[in-house]
Amino acid sequence: MAKKDAFMKYKQSPSNLLWVYPTENNSLRDFFVSEFHIHPATAQVLVSRKFTKKSEVHRFLYSKLPQLIPPEKLSEIDKATERLYEALRKNQSILIFGDNDVDGITGTTLLVDFLRALGARVYFYIVSRTSDRGNTILDCYDFAKEKECELLITVDCGITAAEEIEVLTKNGIDVIVTDHHEPTDTIPHCVATLNPKLKGSRYSNKDLTGVGVAFKFAHAMMNMLAKKGEVQTDLIDLRRYLDLVALGTISDMGALTGENRILVRYGIEQLRQTQRIGLLKLIHVSDVNPEEISTSDIASKVAPRLNSLGRIDDPVKGVNLLLVRDMSEAEALARDLDEMNQKRQKIERKDTETLDKEIAVNPGIIRDKAIVLHSYTWHSGIIAILATKISKLYNKPTIIITIKDGIGKGSIRTIPEFPVLHVLKKNKDLLINFGGHDYACGLTIKEENIPLLREKFIKAAQNNLKDKDVLPKLYLDAEISFKDLTFEFLESLTLLEPYGMENPNVTLFATCKQVNPPKIVGKNHLKFSLEDGDRYLEGIGFNMANRKPSLIKKNTKLLIAFTPHINAYLNKSSIQLQIKDFIVLDT
Repeated sequence: MAKKDAFMKYKQSPSNLLWVYPTENNSLRDFFVSEFHIHPATAQVLVSRKFTKKSEVHRFLYSKLPQLIPPEKLSEIDKATERLYEALRKNQSILIFGDNDVDGITGTTLLVDFLRALGARVYFYIVSRTSDRGNTILDCYDFAKEKECELLITVDCGITAAEEIEVLTKNGIDVIVTDHHEPTDTIPHCVATLNPKLKGSRYSNKDLTGVGVAFKFAHAMMNMLAKKGEVQTDLIDLRRYLDLVALGTISDMGALTGENRILVRYGIEQLRQTQRIGLLKLIHVSDVNPEEISTSDIASKVAPRLNSLGRIDDPVKGVNLLLVRDMSEAEALARDLDEMNQKRQKIERKDTETLDKEIAVNPGIIRDKAIVLHSYTWHSGIIAILATKISKLYNKPTIIITIKDGIGKGSIRTIPEFPVLHVLKKNKDLLINFGGHDYACGLTIKEENIPLLREKFIKAAQNNLKDKDVLPKLYLDAEISFKDLTFEFLESLTLLEPYGMENPNVTLFATCKQVNPPKIVGKNHLKFSLEDGDRYLEGIGFNMANRKPSLIKKNTKLLIAFTPHINAYLNKSSIQLQIKDFIVLDT
């Protein structure tokens, strides 16, 4: 196994990744091993991820649905349930207004499905990104009046829409806001605002997503109706909505710790047996086996197809797909989503090429500690994807803005060392509006204000970030020998699932030697033949073909960082290492 001093010689690998060595605490690791009967490397992962107490580990590994936070802890939940109860009792028309991403689509579906089960007259409205009114709640005003809706419930939006909501309330429509985005100084004046981030909130899980808040509202409503003796809880099983909660939470990059971890763990189970035929068809066209679906499948295959609607088409189709009960209609909608996703990928490739050319022509753009780019041609539905790509590629706070008719729409993605909302608040005089999270948000801005915003945003990054902050990092969880990489060990790692934001897949490291130089497979991947002691394993390094010249000799000694997984081929299973990075120890 690698000695720490040998490892520390290599602070940064040839791939430009800064390897972050795991925290060591042998006594704590051994305590976790004895208390939970887990492999020492699994225990080391927990130590590396800052667990220090038996109770913390127990909650992380074994929490169940009864450990969910009572929904009554949400501020103003009693006002919300009372108003919804009144709407049900008086048979008033209810409009659910949702955001156009997967979080909003799933949260809208959840409340519509739930309220229909209660016999409510309920409609839904998802605003398009191409809205003439600029994507505000007022887009649904005519629709709400046409359907004679007296109550409007927002999902995954509304917390920054105080002026629009005031217009609705003045015109006889009561509003309940359910949202999880950061509040501004002006909270909407409405019946109730359900948001765990409200100032003074007693709700401890600040990481609930929009669909999570919608689920809590439904849960509180069920509790109220059960207490009144007006509904039997076994007739409406809230667990059947957890597939939607998992889908929305993963798609919105909700932290998979604490309560979110419980919701997603059980939600994945529900997804594997979902009765939503539209969702099943979508999973199939995504080339995923529903019985084995994972958080990675959702994030990389299923969610992008739903998200493509909000980006370039009509997101209402997403709710229709999740609610549909007709098989042929479900198939048609799933095919439509798949085609939209292909169209979205085409637009994304075109815009990415344009962006890459701009950086190639102006390399100075990426020399600062933040990146701000604008264009008149980028599709407004794609800028979030572009911002994510650039931010990850250069590990820097990034703003991508597309301009139309003198107005810029921007998307921001950033790094853990640089939360951005406080920067936007300081420069709100330059913005028409902004909102979202500290690490992913959006803004609108007049074209003439973009240069000054760029100057101030980059200056804030330059003043607050150190050089090491903007180096791409590879966080290592534990060192291990090949002899310990067994099927039993991999089974023990499943205790740490589901993986996602703030609970990433495990990254291990080991010292080994390559039996033979790696082979190029596909177009850009390397297939490794590795040996440690008397144990031989194969590894795959995606997009590493350009690094083959450093591996031309047999028996080259390597330090590898990897994630182990089971590779099933022709009914035969083997352990394969997904190589994330490597350092040549022999020179």
